[in-house]
Amino acid sequence: MSTNQFSRRRFLRGSLAAAGALSFPWASACGDSTSTVPPLQVDPERAWWLQNNFAPVADEILATDLRVRGAIPSELSGLYVRNGSNPQSGDSTHWFLGDGMLHGIEIDRGRVSWYRNRYIDTPYYREGVDYRNGFGPPMQGNHQSNVSLTWHGGQLLASGEVGAPYRIDPRNLETLGWTDFEGDLGNSFTAHSKIDPQTGYLHFFGYFFAPPFLQYYVADTAGRVIHRTEIPVARDTMIHSFAITETDVVFWECPAVFGAPAVTGGLPYTWEPSYGSRVGVMPLGGVGSEIRWVEMPNCYVFHELNAYRDREEIVLDVSRHERLPGAEIQLSSLPRLHRWRIGTGSTMSFEDEGAVDDRSMEFPQIDRRFTGRENRHGWCVGLRENSATLDPGGIYHLDGPAGRVNHWDPGMARQSGEAIFVPGGSGEGEGWLLAIVYDRAAAASDFVVLDAQDVARGPIAEVRLPQRVPHGFHATWVPLAN
Repeated sequence: MSTNQFSRRRFLRGSLAAAGALSFPWASACGDSTSTVPPLQVDPERAWWLQNNFAPVADEILATDLRVRGAIPSELSGLYVRNGSNPQSGDSTHWFLGDGMLHGIEIDRGRVSWYRNRYIDTPYYREGVDYRNGFGPPMQGNHQSNVSLTWHGGQLLASGEVGAPYRIDPRNLETLGWTDFEGDLGNSFTAHSKIDPQTGYLHFFGYFFAPPFLQYYVADTAGRVIHRTEIPVARDTMIHSFAITETDVVFWECPAVFGAPAVTGGLPYTWEPSYGSRVGVMPLGGVGSEIRWVEMPNCYVFHELNAYRDREEIVLDVSRHERLPGAEIQLSSLPRLHRWRIGTGSTMSFEDEGAVDDRSMEFPQIDRRFTGRENRHGWCVGLRENSATLDPGGIYHLDGPAGRVNHWDPGMARQSGEAIFVPGGSGEGEGWLLAIVYDRAAAASDFVVLDAQDVARGPIAEVRLPQRVPHGFHATWVPLAN
C-alpha cells in the first residue's frame, strides 16, 4: 500500500501528492498508437473477471488534488457515482458475485472536488463472505448491493439484483443503511428502476426465488410507495430490467430459471428453453391481473434502450443476447441492439425487426428526460470480439431518424464503461456523457467527459484517477444544489 492509500475509513487529507506526480499519457481523440500496445493477455487458467481491469481493488481512498486535461463544462455540478462488483477476498465464481463498491467523482461548476471509493456496508461485506463458496440467501439488506444506483426523492439508493436498496450519503458515499420503504417493500428492489418524466414517480419491480415471484411498485416524488401489485408468472426467472411508456409497463421474461439444481458459472440458474420467452404489457400504475403476454423467440435481455407508444404498438429497443451468458464468453451470443414492436390491439403480436447495427452493443443509455417517450438519441458501449474475456471498447451514438451511428474509438488500449447522459440544454441529447475509461497502456483509469452530440471528437475533458477503477456496472448523476 502506498503512503497515499489507506484502508477503510481512513481518509487522505489535503492534496494527494501521488496524484500530483502522475504523468498524463492520454490517448488523443483519434485513439492511441496501437502499434506500441501489446494485445490484451488473458491467463486461461484463471477466470477472466479476476484479471486485467476486472480484478478488484483493495483500498478505499479519497483524493482531492486531481488534474484535468481539457476543460470540464462549468455547467456541470454534481456527483457521478458508479456501482460494481468488487470481492474483498479477491476471488469469486462469477463477475456478478462480489461486494458492492462505489466510485464517485464530485464536480462543482466544472472543477473536480474529489474522487473516492467506498464499499457498501452490507452484512456480506462485514462478514467477509467468500464468494467461492455458498452464502446466505440474498434478501432484505443481506445481499451484495453491487449493481446500480437511483437518485429519487432526495435519496441515493444502491441496489443489487435482489434484496432491499441501501441508502447512500452523496456527500461522502457512506452507507446509511438499507430501506424497505417503511415496510411497503416486498422481497426485492431489482436493479433498474424508472422515473416517469411527467409525474416524477419512481416505477420499480422486484423478482424473487419464492412466491410472489414478481412484484411491481410505484413511489411518489417523496419516495413513498403508493402502489404495489403482484404480476402472475409461473416460475422464478431472472428479470434484470423492464420498461415504461407514457401509458404502459413492459416486462420481458426469458428462460433463465432459478431454483433449479444445476449451477452455471456460479449463479443458481439454468437455461431452460422449454420454458419459453414472452413480453407482457400492463397499464402504467395498473394491477397485475391486467397484464397481457405475447410469446417471442428465446433470447435474453439485460438492458433496454427505451420504449414508447406508436399508436397501438409499443416500440422497444433492447440489447439482445441469444441466451443468458454464463462464465464463458460466447462470441455467437454477443448482444446486438434490436428493435421490437409489440402490438397491443385486440390480439397481441410481437415482431423483432432485427439488429439496428451489425456491431455488438451493451449498456444502452438515453436522455432520461425522454424515458417512455419517442427518443432520437441513444448511446451504447461497443463490445469487441474476444473469446477469452469481455472486452469493452468505445462509445456509439445512435441518431435514430437520420440512421447515423457515430463512434468514439479510444484505441485498442482503452476500454470504456457505461456512459451516462447529463443534460446541458433543453433539447433532447443536448448535454454530456460521463464515463470511466481504463487505459491499459498506463494501467490507470480516467474519468472522461464527451459532447453527447459529437462523441467521435473524443473527450473534451479527462481526469486521471488516483487508482485503477475496475470495470463495473451502472452509474447515476446526483445534481449539486448551488
